Amino acid sequence: YSQKRFVKNKCLPVLKPFVYNGQLNSANLAEGDIAELLLTFCGGQNYRILICSPEVLGNVEFKLFDTNKNLIFSNKDHDYINYWDFTSNTTQQLVVRVKVPKQEDSGDIKQSGYVSILVGFKE
Repeated sequence: YSQKRFVKNKCLPVLKPFVYNGQLNSANLAEGDIAELLLTFCGGQNYRILICSPEVLGNVEFKLFDTNKNLIFSNKDHDYINYWDFTSNTTQQLVVRVKVPKQEDSGDIKQSGYVSILVGFKE
């Protein structure tokens, strides 16, 4: 329940003015974890990909690749911004890779939390 409330209150407002596509992809990730998700985007459509995570996880890195593993976008090059807007020129599948950084001063206790990937589109 608290994850849904977090998404509703903290994530969905960041998608605006894009319309949420209704698919919530979330995983409980800890420091150093990497997760990948394959998503389909329709040609001629404007999109926003949003990576939403609790602050305790730090600067969560996300990268977007095509299916040939060519890097399209990395938020590491953009001060770890948590979203990216783009137009899909063709209908295509893209891989979103999310990486939670390791905390230098966490000791034996690993921080963890739900990381959500949301997609919005413009009508």
